[in-house]
Amino acid sequence: MPTSFNENCNIVEVSFKKGARKGFYRNTGNLDLYKGQLVVVEAAQGFDIGEVNLQGELVRAQMKKRRITERDDTIRNILGLANEQEIDLYLDGRNREKETMIRARAIARSLDLDMKIGDVEYQGDGKKVTIYYIADGRVDFRELVKVFARDFKAKIEMRQIGARQEAGRIGGVGTCGRELCCSTWLQDFKSVTTQSVRYQNLAINTEKMSGQCGRLKCCLNFELDTYNDALKKFPKNADKIETGEGLAILRKTEILKKIMIYSYEGNFSVSYKLDIEAVQQLLWMNKQGQKPESLSKFTVAEEKIIDESKHEDLVGHVSLSSLEDKDRRNRNQNRNRQQGNNSNRQGGNNSNRPANTNSNRPANTNSNKPANTNTNKPANNSNRPANNNNPNRQNNQNNPNKQNGNNPNANANNPNNKQHNKTDQPQRKQNHPPRNKPRNDGPQNPNTDKPKQD
Repeated sequence: MPTSFNENCNIVEVSFKKGARKGFYRNTGNLDLYKGQLVVVEAAQGFDIGEVNLQGELVRAQMKKRRITERDDTIRNILGLANEQEIDLYLDGRNREKETMIRARAIARSLDLDMKIGDVEYQGDGKKVTIYYIADGRVDFRELVKVFARDFKAKIEMRQIGARQEAGRIGGVGTCGRELCCSTWLQDFKSVTTQSVRYQNLAINTEKMSGQCGRLKCCLNFELDTYNDALKKFPKNADKIETGEGLAILRKTEILKKIMIYSYEGNFSVSYKLDIEAVQQLLWMNKQGQKPESLSKFTVAEEKIIDESKHEDLVGHVSLSSLEDKDRRNRNQNRNRQQGNNSNRQGGNNSNRPANTNSNRPANTNSNKPANTNTNKPANNSNRPANNNNPNRQNNQNNPNKQNGNNPNANANNPNNKQHNKTDQPQRKQNHPPRNKPRNDGPQNPNTDKPKQD
């Protein structure tokens, strides 16, 4: 996002090495700068390259915070925008920083110096190397600087920093899930003591209260003023309250909720929550020589706690198990519906057919055997098994001519059979072939029609 030039304030804040170091510079050339744009600035020797961070009235606020005036002589000028050659030189120095830091640590260890090298920064023109180190006491690094200058072939500057500054230069992600404050916006590092932890009623746990630098977290000071202002409203000398049931002792104080929790001496399992006004009233009664009967009349009404585990929402109704059960039920219903349709279809087609008792009979796999089409067979086929697969074959059991003989008019004079003959006659003509015609079971074999020769 562009930041236009402001005529009222021509000072720009420039950051170096991803915000590890920041400085103020004058925009004497009235350049139209953008945030994140690389610019060339003056240095003590040579020039340096950094990114535009702030411009305009925001720079004045930062200068006022650091107590720097616009007329300060320490503020240098911006020479101009960085060209391709200067950017290549700048990137080459950034790529050599890691290798230089490893080499510098090895040299310091060989000289038996009690120091830790935390970071290395090259100047934009590559003529100066700044080495940041951590040490408990004073270190004589005169011989170390000579070795560094001979190996790195540049001017060496040694700067001692603390553990918090080192964490800010290296960067990282805190336990809150966000980038470290010291590496983004925090510039002034104030001392954090355990007293600030006690004011906020926090448990003193070194693992949770320590940051990546190994010191107490800087964010413990962020809300300290809020807690101090809230504590001013609490009554003093309220550790004990005399009542008719006994002496009540203060167990806990919830500062932001403005609630004080008491329990009777000898019975700490039961607690009473009192607000600040009720405690002040009880203390005034004790000063007047009065004792309230019980603390239960002054307790604060407890809020209803909603059990979120039983809360119904749209997401809670949907789960993989429920979806799998639903798919399984649908598959079972479809399978049962298909089996019912098949059974109904088979029952409708085979209602008048006898059951096939030879279902377990093996299939005839001899496909090369010629079909037996001997037409000289006798016409009596009563002993022949019925073929249920041929729809044109006559069913002997349902044929009224079989039951009443070959004469269709044999029972014509019988009044009980008249209606039966009328209803069955059209069905017999439609579904069954004439009896006098020969039955054609398959293709005829011409060899079977020849007479046998002795």
